Parts: sequence; structure tokens; C-alpha cells
Amino acid sequence: MRVIATAGHVDHGKSTLIRLLTGMEPDRWAEERRRGLTIDLGFAWTTLPGGPVAFVDVPGHERFTTNMLAGVGPVPAAMLVVAADEGWMPQSAEHLAALDGLGVRHGLLVVTRADLADPGPALVEARGHLAGTSLHGVRSVAVSGRTGEGLDGLRAALDEVARALPEPDPAADVRLWVDRSFTVRGAGTVVTGTLGAGTVSVGDELELGGRRVPVRGLQSLGEPVERVGGVARVAVNLRGVERDQVGRGDALLTPGAWPAVRELDVRLSAPEVPARLVLHVGSAAVPAHVRPLGAGTARLVLARPLPLRAGDRGLLRDPGLHRIAAGVVVLDVRPPALDRRGAARLRGLDLTGDVAASHLRHRGLVTARELRSLGFDDAGVPVGEWRADPDHWAELVRRAPEAVAAWRAEQPLAAGMPADVLARRLDVPAELVAAVVDQAGLRLVDGRVPTTAALPAPVERAVAAVEADLARSPFAAPDANRLAGLGLGPRELAAAVRVGRLVRVADGVVLAPDAPRRAAAVLADLPAPFTAGQAKAALGTTRRVALPLLELLDSLGLTRRLPDDTRVVR
Repeated sequence: MRVIATAGHVDHGKSTLIRLLTGMEPDRWAEERRRGLTIDLGFAWTTLPGGPVAFVDVPGHERFTTNMLAGVGPVPAAMLVVAADEGWMPQSAEHLAALDGLGVRHGLLVVTRADLADPGPALVEARGHLAGTSLHGVRSVAVSGRTGEGLDGLRAALDEVARALPEPDPAADVRLWVDRSFTVRGAGTVVTGTLGAGTVSVGDELELGGRRVPVRGLQSLGEPVERVGGVARVAVNLRGVERDQVGRGDALLTPGAWPAVRELDVRLSAPEVPARLVLHVGSAAVPAHVRPLGAGTARLVLARPLPLRAGDRGLLRDPGLHRIAAGVVVLDVRPPALDRRGAARLRGLDLTGDVAASHLRHRGLVTARELRSLGFDDAGVPVGEWRADPDHWAELVRRAPEAVAAWRAEQPLAAGMPADVLARRLDVPAELVAAVVDQAGLRLVDGRVPTTAALPAPVERAVAAVEADLARSPFAAPDANRLAGLGLGPRELAAAVRVGRLVRVADGVVLAPDAPRRAAAVLADLPAPFTAGQAKAALGTTRRVALPLLELLDSLGLTRRLPDDTRVVR
């Protein structure tokens, strides 16, 4: 399906054209038909050679401009209507300003009432106004709603416009701006809108105002469907939603995919705008405070949050002067705080370059998923599911060894720096520690970055004393009193073992690193097999040392224990 909005001054024949093209009545309300003008949005559809086309018929009267913006906002193409007998009028200009501000590039200029006046002058005048806008160079046709002259050409031109529209992404995140909501007896609350991209199916859960709501039913072009993809006019029957809980300007969203935005940085199409305006985006109209940043950029603070992304387009309208103040392009929906002198000017300079790169500079690290949800293309240094600002990543890699060295100084007896401690010191997510450690030329073993520093001086002296004892009696492990007198507790002994100065035989039992090999050599001279008592006597040690030492030799494969508890040297 393709969706096209009408635009133009009041009573220039927009609704008449829709009736002739579709055979349907776009003016839904009796008041509209009585007064002969469109007050609210109307919808109709037809089938052209290229496929179905739906029309959003927007009101042309100045007092109903906000309704017009709600209809034009989500639509990718427009049919701008100008009457031959009246020519360019005030609402023609405002509607064109809206289309230009929204960046609508696909469209058609239609001069109506060709039976009442020569369409040539109105066509020339209108083309002059279109020059320099996003709709410059669009095709034009002249028609008469009364005689039907030119309608075949109009259908052909509309078909050409519809075929030229870009194909939407069926896998895109859903954002359906609600332009109408009502209650259907026996079904409940129904909302309508233009689905720009993505796919909605019956049974899906969508997000509305921060809560999830099930899709009970769908209609498109007046027919029930199980599934609909953008671009399409769609009616959605919601389960568990009261009529007063949803209205124009709300949006149905893919859960968790769209940030709720109250502050955003934008590019303006005008050099200066008032400080207080109304932002129109999608079908929403929200008061906004505008803070200039320089170079045609500004910070908007909204009266209520909206689901927005970088790249979205909207309009700033001055409701007092009844005019479009500027078109806006959203640049960043998670902008940095402006809490320092000169911050606004610097931010304005940031926004003249690569905004995704600027966003990463301010944030340092962002997940790829968050970048996508903010509307940015992939950027920065890829680190698994994360993306890092290049300078920030280089700084993390540089600081990692410093953080490990500082930890080493603080905890000289520790086995290594725990990964979670390093994550906190560097202020990075825990899942990125391995990548930082690897890039820094360090190692991660059993959740720690090993430390290889020398023993602290007091521990070094104590271990040297133990080494001297063992040099005299290799298998006479120092007892608890000797170790305590030297100040060697469990942590100090563990550190000595870790750096290879001692070998642990059992709790509180340490020997020189070569003790197992030397013990095996001694035991090899015994008649095989030998008992634990014979081993103890040969080694000249105590049962406290001999038994765990024999078990250590077994585990190292130097001896083999037999069923009768005797041993042989392998």
C-alpha cells in the first residue's frame, strides 16, 4: 500500500478529488459535510495499476491546521491542491511550509477547477512557490472535478508517485502514531494511524504509554487482516485499553525499542525562532522550549516525552502567529547536559559534524542496540555488543595497567586483581574487562589479572629465613610457632607459593619448590614397596610433613600408592 496526504487551501477541491478517485466520502462528520469543509482527518482508498493507495484528506482551514499537521506528519507523499480560479492562498503557503519542513520530496501538484478558469496562471504561480522547497520539480496536472476532465491523467500521475516511493523495512521497529481513537461496540477501543514501517500482527504486544497492550484485531482498507506491514493505513483494536487512555499524538511502539524523549538536539530550517513553540511530529503536538545552540541548531525541552530517534523530522509552529516557525531534524535524543559556561556554544559546534561520533565522545561506551534505538548508524570501536569512542577506548587500555599496578601496591599479597574490581576502577561494564585486559597486554586467569610483583620487604625477609631453614633440613617444614615468629600467616605463605618461592604441602606446611623431586630421589633408594613410616624415617621428617608430602608425590605422579597403603616410586 502507498499513502498520500492531501494539502492545500480550504475549499480548493481536495475532498472532491478524493471522492472522484475513490468513490468514498472522506468528510466523516456530519458537521464537515454540512459546512462543506474538512474539519478533521478523512481517509479513503482506491486501487491504481501499481497497487492500493490510501489518502489522508487533511483540513485546509487555518483554524484546523493542527489537524492537518497530524495527518501530514507520518505520510511520505502529498498531493498539493490549488484552485485555478483562486490561485495560491494563505493555507497553500502554510501547507507547503509544513511539507517542506517535514522533508516530503514525493508528491504531485494538482490545479483544480480547470473548467472555471485557465489553469496555466495558477500552475505557474504554484511552481514559483514550490521552487526551493523539497517539492520542487514535482509533476503537475490540471483537473476539473465537475466535468471529470484530467482525472485519468491524475490517476496515472498518482500511480507514478506511488511507485516511486521508497520501500519500507518490514522488520523495522513499529511506531504507529495515533490520529484517531474510538470505541466499537463489542470490540472495545480502536485506534487508527499510518504505519510507516515495520509489521503488526494480531496477538502482538505493543507499548502504549509505558505499558504493554495486546493487539486484538487489525483492519486495513476496511478489511480485517491478521498481519499488516508499512506503509499502510491501519486500524488497531486494542485489548484492555479504555477510550480515554489513548488519543491523537500517542504512539503504539515495539516494546523497549523507542526512547521516551523530553530533551533533544535538533537542526532548524530557520536561523532564529521564538523560545516557546509547539513541536509537531507524527500526529503529536507538544509545547516546546527552544534554546539556541548556534549554527542552526537548538536544544528542545518538551512538555511531555515523545518516542523519537535521530533522523526524525518535525515542525515548530507558533500558535500565536499561526505560522510554521521552522522545520526540524532530530540530531540527538540523549544529549549531554549544558551545565557549564559556554557549553551551549560547544554543543552547537559538536552538532555540525558527525553526531553519532559526538554522542559517543560524550558517553564513552554505548551498546550497539542503544545506538540503533537512538537512530544512529553503527559507529565507534566495536567491542562485542558495545561501541566505544576511539579516544575513550585508547584511554581505558592505557589506564588498565596503571589500575592493576595501583591494586598491586594496595594488596601486595593478593593473588591478582579481581575483574570486577578492575571494572569499577575503570568504570566499564564487567563484560568489557576481558577485552580491555587483552588490548592492554595483560592476562585474565580465573577472573583475576595475575600480579607478579616481588614480595613486600618484611615477607621477603621471612621467606628467606624459611629458605635457609630448608636448605639445612629440606623436609623439616617450619612449624606453626616458627612461622608465626617470622610473621608468615596464610596470606603471606600463599603469596610466597604464588611467586614460586615455596611449595604448599598442606595447610601450614611449606617446603622448598624442589622438595617433591628431591623426596622422590630419596625414596627411590628404599626397597620397594615402602611404608609411610619408612618414608618418614628416610626423609628425616615428622608424620605432620611425611603424610601430606606422600599424597603430593602421588598427585604429581612421582609415586604410586598400592592397595595395602605401601608405595613405589614410578
